[in-house]
Amino acid sequence: MEKSQENKKSFSPYVKRRGGKTKTIGQHVDKLTKRAFGKNGFAGGTIITQWSTIVGDNLASLSAPLRIVYPQGKRSGGTLYLRIASGSIAVELQHMEQILIQRINGHFGYRAVERVQLQQAPLPDKDKDSADIYKRERPPMSSESTQELNDSLSQVDDPELHAALERLGENILRPKK
Repeated sequence: MEKSQENKKSFSPYVKRRGGKTKTIGQHVDKLTKRAFGKNGFAGGTIITQWSTIVGDNLASLSAPLRIVYPQGKRSGGTLYLRIASGSIAVELQHMEQILIQRINGHFGYRAVERVQLQQAPLPDKDKDSADIYKRERPPMSSESTQELNDSLSQVDDPELHAALERLGENILRPKK
């Protein structure tokens, strides 16, 4: 009798449960990046993170999306501003503009971009990620945080998973200011 009463207490309808199903990290990325990318017109940031997939590795190494400006009150038919490395690439991109727009709109599934505006300027270092022009420099992690992260990841054998979890842990444990 006592066990049944304990079970009734734990499943009481008055106990507020936290909840829902477990979600993957990928489902939270849009919420986390919306504010940073939204300032530049990138709703979810997919055009930045998947730029090389959209336009190909060759073109992605020579250009970087800066922002999308939409007409007032609309979320389609925008102008994509691209930073490009040199004038010769600008000429090539002007001839390929319609193909580029088709690839971008095909990726999104609707007519997100109507025009492409080119801006010639130096690109970020090729060693860095293409989204680095949007990142701010943060201070390094403390030695205790680094040791804690290394200890918690010592059981992970898969090198790709280890590297991904290490980047995630660094972003969480690194000081914000």
